[in-house]
Amino acid sequence: MTKTDNQYDQVIVSCKEIFIKKTRDYGTAWRVLRTISIVDQIFIKAQRIRTIQEKKQQKVVDDISAEFKGILNYAIIGLIQLELPADAPEELEWPAASSLYDTYVERAKKLMQDKNHDYGEAWRSMSQESFVDLILMKLQRIRQILANEGKTIMSEGIDANYNDIVNYAVFAMILNPHFE
Repeated sequence: MTKTDNQYDQVIVSCKEIFIKKTRDYGTAWRVLRTISIVDQIFIKAQRIRTIQEKKQQKVVDDISAEFKGILNYAIIGLIQLELPADAPEELEWPAASSLYDTYVERAKKLMQDKNHDYGEAWRSMSQESFVDLILMKLQRIRQILANEGKTIMSEGIDANYNDIVNYAVFAMILNPHFE
């Protein structure tokens, strides 16, 4: 296992811990969210990070890392929502939600590994600001796909954008100077 794989897994463990605790507290209330609502939740978090980066100050205690964790978890929720059938139950037991979470994290990690192979971990030379900008761009792409009734001519779909958002959030957390 590579250093990146280990770091990736560490980030996921901390994100999944939050996901599971919230699922146990609230159930799967997120099942009522439509794609645009999930996009808006991610947007709010990414925009907050960008504002903090630009102002170099913040008033709300939650740090940037907590926002990236929220972004990652909402992107996983988005992936789950895309593939669950319309008649799937609104309330999922937390073990089922946990299993779905793992499935989509594994797919995102495999994508990261494949891209790292081809790009040589170029992300390690990027800034945290770039990851926020890329996340915001991916959200704009999803909004445009939704405006096009889910159709694309030659571009990847909503799921590919969510997977990239997951990986950008992981990279931003790995490159956080407080990451261990």
